[in-house]
Amino acid sequence: MKIDILSLFPDMFTGVFQQSILKKAAESGIVSYQVTDFREFADNKHKRVDDYPYGGGAGMVLMPQPLFDAVAAIKRRSEGNPRVLLMTPQGERFTQKKAEELAKEKHLIIICGHYEGFDERVREHLATDELSIGDYVLTGGELAAMVIVDSVVRLLPGVLGNEESPATDSFSTGLLEHPQYTRPADFRGMKVPDVLLSGNHALIERWRKKESLRRTLERRPDLLENYPLDETEKALLEEIKKETSI
Repeated sequence: MKIDILSLFPDMFTGVFQQSILKKAAESGIVSYQVTDFREFADNKHKRVDDYPYGGGAGMVLMPQPLFDAVAAIKRRSEGNPRVLLMTPQGERFTQKKAEELAKEKHLIIICGHYEGFDERVREHLATDELSIGDYVLTGGELAAMVIVDSVVRLLPGVLGNEESPATDSFSTGLLEHPQYTRPADFRGMKVPDVLLSGNHALIERWRKKESLRRTLERRPDLLENYPLDETEKALLEEIKKETSI
């Protein structure tokens, strides 16, 4: 996968792409990153990329020309038709399902905004997707872009050591993940559940499913509204409700 990022502050990405899973993915050739300062594409003497909004109002708006030309330059060296992601608080809420969708692409272009936003023509005629990582406003789109890159790259085949890891993460299954434990079995009187030490894989799997349902019911019951429960899960959920009186 190729990931191109357009930002006025490209140095913000240096440390992120040189650490942990993102670095390993690049070193193994699974993904390549290119961060470009789209100010370089401004066609005016002072390399200005923003201007006052028509009709008045506070703040500055990013002009369309630098972004259109920057995306066009990237597309000329692309082998396919890349998705163009616009980071904006007005966008679609980013989810694990969206990350899985984007992980199937060969090339992503991510545009990071600043100031009061983008000229509307960028939204209408340049972006293929408008994405938000939450209902709040950041200084710029860089942090949101980092979140999206991390969540997408870890899903690419070969990136994680255990290929089952992304499939069992919270939200990947539609539920929150079950509790996890490691050594020691008894830490200062706090003990690992006996079933996990039993060696009975059928019982362990049942416990994990039940605790995943329990955690989802307690913390994110909205996820259960559209989750297709099978008969076993329905029975487990009834057990949980009886135990907790939820």
